[in-house]
Amino acid sequence: MSKSPDAFRTISEVADWLGVQAHVLRFWESRFTQVKPVKRAGGRRYYRPNDMRLLGGIKKLLHEDGITIKGVQRILREQGVAYVASLSQGLEDEAKPAATDDNVVVPFTTKPAPQEQISLDLPEAPVPAAPAPPQPVLDKLDEAPLLGGIATQAWNRTEFDDQLLRQIAPVARDLRALLNRIENRSAG
Repeated sequence: MSKSPDAFRTISEVADWLGVQAHVLRFWESRFTQVKPVKRAGGRRYYRPNDMRLLGGIKKLLHEDGITIKGVQRILREQGVAYVASLSQGLEDEAKPAATDDNVVVPFTTKPAPQEQISLDLPEAPVPAAPAPPQPVLDKLDEAPLLGGIATQAWNRTEFDDQLLRQIAPVARDLRALLNRIENRSAG
């Protein structure tokens, strides 16, 4: 036997009606001061039909329209509670659960075997006879840094092929690991 449209609803009834968890309603209460359920002894919340319509409009704006909490708060301030409540589903309508296809088969593939280390057969960078004076900080991004080997090749290219990217990947991975170790030492 269903309740009268004017009857108060518990938090679980409203949560079921909206298709959300009860903790979401409590959170919305903390963010939207316009939501004021009646609280009885023991802290039980009872929602009036107007509270339910307001919550339905808030849910539509947040979940369906993708508006942020601050955005919904602004809409409530500028356009009012009646406007947001008018966006709600009907009180007799139940929230429709998201359509799921239980017959979806996800293929399972094994992890590929690790590839062999790619050899970097690059010409050696010339070694300066005397230590070079300190280089000024580059203020233009289009100037190539004074690096040898694969970094210079990568810097000078505008198009990258798969072979060069495969050569760069292990170097980049090793550099990232080294940077992570340095950051961990300085943080700890």
